[in-house]
Amino acid sequence: MDQGGGFEAVFLDPVGQAVQQRWADAAMTVAFEDLPPVSAFPVVPGRRWGPGLWWSATTGRHVAAGSNAMRVQLMVLDRDPDVTGLAGRPVRLLWRDPRGQVRSWVPQLFARRADGTALVADCPGHPDAGGERARKGAEAVAQACTDIGWTYRRLPPLDDVLAANLKWLAGYRHPRNAGRPGMAAAVAEAFTRPRPLIEGAGAAGDPIEVLPCVFHALWHGQLTAGLDAPLHERVLVGPQDCIPGTTGGAW
Repeated sequence: MDQGGGFEAVFLDPVGQAVQQRWADAAMTVAFEDLPPVSAFPVVPGRRWGPGLWWSATTGRHVAAGSNAMRVQLMVLDRDPDVTGLAGRPVRLLWRDPRGQVRSWVPQLFARRADGTALVADCPGHPDAGGERARKGAEAVAQACTDIGWTYRRLPPLDDVLAANLKWLAGYRHPRNAGRPGMAAAVAEAFTRPRPLIEGAGAAGDPIEVLPCVFHALWHGQLTAGLDAPLHERVLVGPQDCIPGTTGGAW
């Protein structure tokens, strides 16, 4: 490893063998968004939510998630139209500290942007999670990302109301909720101007059939609604980008 403080990457190849490569080279050639976790997410006794999988509407594949905080951030990124790929813990960063000792950190999240750059992120449950080691790891990974034109963030928890609204909409993210042929067009026509959710759904057909399609369109940004207050049957829904307070970004 470079004694001058350069970064290296460790990741798994297609047959599951660990590969160590100069970070700047790996960033140019490796599709981290397609890789499995380089190491397993820890299981912490006593926590209500442990490691699991998130089905991504962006990729049509499962992404490993290590905590509820990470699952929420995956949800936000999965809804972001600028995100083209997602992975959980695909790479370990290695570097030497000023005393020459090898240090490492495995960021929790990797999100590929449409322009080819990436967001590398951790998802703490509270600002001080991880203590001093997490702080130093974050500083090092932020520098590694800056060196190659990427972004590193410790993503703060979402507001409870926004998180609850996104979780509800996420339940309708799968294509099966787009409705029968013609339903999406009927829903778009019903909400050409902002109107209460239940009124627009009724105008498009039987609300029992239409509402899943409306929620699917809201998840994918084809329709918008204010998400900073709890969703309800009278919430205003309208065309794309016509209503403020519709998303909570991670960038």
